[in-house]
Amino acid sequence: MRTIAFCVFSCLCASVVSAAHSGSRVEYIGGTRPDIPSNGSGEIRVTDETYFVFLTKHTRVKVPYSRINMLEYGQKVNPRYLAAVISPLFMLAKKREHFLTIGFQNDNGHEEAMIFRIDKNDVRLALVTLEARTGQQVQFQDEDARIAGKG
Repeated sequence: MRTIAFCVFSCLCASVVSAAHSGSRVEYIGGTRPDIPSNGSGEIRVTDETYFVFLTKHTRVKVPYSRINMLEYGQKVNPRYLAAVISPLFMLAKKREHFLTIGFQNDNGHEEAMIFRIDKNDVRLALVTLEARTGQQVQFQDEDARIAGKG
């Protein structure tokens, strides 16, 4: 009986946690928006049919998909030097960081950009959805990024 109750409780907790985050976790690296602090974490939401949404604890940015005119995806590969101190075998391991750049026109017609570090598990869904909603093709920085972004 306790096992069943524990399983039901675990499933309920998992559904509450997944419902709390309906977007992709990102880190805002920088861009032209002075109202968003650099290196702040938040989430992007591409589920709205009209707006791309970026949320942080203190900021909410909504950009109409029709104003997005550039999508770029790339990776930065960093060797894991700290792990190499523990074992030389870790020298072969590399950490890939995934970056999404979104270019758009603001309400005044000026070009703006936002650069995000995005979780590797959210890359494909975000790219495909943004292409579909904006009508823009994602520009890949290199072949490795193309493979990671398209699968």
